[in-house]
Amino acid sequence: MIEAIVALIGVLTLLIVVARTVRIVPQARAGVVERLGRYSRTLTPGLVILVPVVDRVRQMIDLREQVVSFEPQPVITEDNLVLSIDTVIYYQVTDARSATYEIANYIQAIEQLTVTTLRNVIGGMSLEQTLTSRDGINDELRVVLDEATGKWGIRVNRVELKAIDPPRTIQEAMEKQMRADRDKRAAILTAEGVKQSQILTAEGERQSTILRAQGERESQMLRAEGQAKAIETVFTAIHDNDPDPKLLAYQYLQMLPQIAAGEGSTMWMIPSELTQAMGAMASGFKAPAPAPEPAEHVAPPNGAVRATSPAPER
Repeated sequence: MIEAIVALIGVLTLLIVVARTVRIVPQARAGVVERLGRYSRTLTPGLVILVPVVDRVRQMIDLREQVVSFEPQPVITEDNLVLSIDTVIYYQVTDARSATYEIANYIQAIEQLTVTTLRNVIGGMSLEQTLTSRDGINDELRVVLDEATGKWGIRVNRVELKAIDPPRTIQEAMEKQMRADRDKRAAILTAEGVKQSQILTAEGERQSTILRAQGERESQMLRAEGQAKAIETVFTAIHDNDPDPKLLAYQYLQMLPQIAAGEGSTMWMIPSELTQAMGAMASGFKAPAPAPEPAEHVAPPNGAVRATSPAPER
């Protein structure tokens, strides 16, 4: 029974020794080994052998890039306004030994250093510059933090300002200003739109008037050409047929009913040519006069002879 207990104790001791001797380091991790309280070496990923009781692993450090967000910090600007700023830090441990022995708590150190640097940078800027210069502030913070944390075995890759919150009164004033600017831009755009609309409308009316005038001119030209052609045709036909006054008088008589049919035909103007033509036509239609009878010779008294003249035509 005693031998069994001793054997069990021996097996447990062996297991403990093996567990403290053989260690497996995961990928992207690093372990600091102290031998008799002093730094011995840094463990790399893989299987490692330690000396029991003599060697001790201080801690495992994550070598991947880390992200840490800090609480909002009050910062005073150059124009004496208090801003609440949130920051986000992207860092990575590059030297496990320095991160273990050069600084007790590098997370807290980075936070305090970020707050201090941020106050120094924002203190020399106005509110408007702070709101419009985030990239510049981020770059300046990253340079300062990377330089300060380099001796700690830490590299700061990025610094981002997550939020910049001015006081409530300042926010309301900024909202009113932005609303006024938007209303101003809207009014300007509306006025520009009305102006362009009026210009386009006037241009359209101008083009329409020009086109109508051109169309009217061409229409009048065509009508004039048509009338001239008709007159020329009638004139040619009349002269080719050589009309006599009788025909012209007949045409005048044919047109008189049309002239009389007008509403304002209260007085007629009859040209002299019409009367002449009507006279010629009347003479053309008149019957020829009978031949005159021979004159009778009567002996006048005192023996004189008198000839009678023919009777006038009726």
